[in-house]
Amino acid sequence: MENLIQGALKFMEEDFKEHESLFEKLKNKQDPHTLFIGCSDSRVIPNLITNTGPGELFVIRNIANIIPPYRVGSDYLATTSAIEYAVNALDIKNIIVCGHSNCGGCLALYNSKEKFENIPNVKKWLDMLAPIKEEAIKIAGNDEAMRSWITEKLNLVNSLQNLLTYPGISKAVEEKKIEVHAWYFIIQTGEIYEYDFEGQHFVLITKNKEQK
Repeated sequence: MENLIQGALKFMEEDFKEHESLFEKLKNKQDPHTLFIGCSDSRVIPNLITNTGPGELFVIRNIANIIPPYRVGSDYLATTSAIEYAVNALDIKNIIVCGHSNCGGCLALYNSKEKFENIPNVKKWLDMLAPIKEEAIKIAGNDEAMRSWITEKLNLVNSLQNLLTYPGISKAVEEKKIEVHAWYFIIQTGEIYEYDFEGQHFVLITKNKEQK
């Protein structure tokens, strides 16, 4: 905890001063251009991998970067309500769904029932990925590394498909009012791959791609 306190002191005494004019502009409202939906994993830092500053990203994070299908429910729908808010209240221009390599959430899909005894809500959350688990097993069999890699990719595509069930998003994409992207971040290399809708596969983001 002491490290966190020292970090907070450094922010107040040094880092904030460096960006004081920016925070002054942000004091009354936010106007982010991008909704970033990522995993809660501590190794995935949205502003770091997108090179963005305060006020640019509206961030949603959960276990395994899952986007549930849209529904109006009587329980507490944190991810769903945050997406609603970003699209309808913040006038977001871009949506990025970002998964990553060695995802603990995706790996946990293959845990035994005993491992979920103390985390029943996590199990319930991951139950949404049961069809993906079945598909990954069909493709990879008992190859754990391949199975995890496929699960992470299929999960991203599934989240994209679910995102388009949210009211207004499909229409906004068709009208080019919102751009939707799925990224796959490889932690050990820093590489980021983007899903190609037409080719239905992931391709490395490059300078040439950015210029198109």
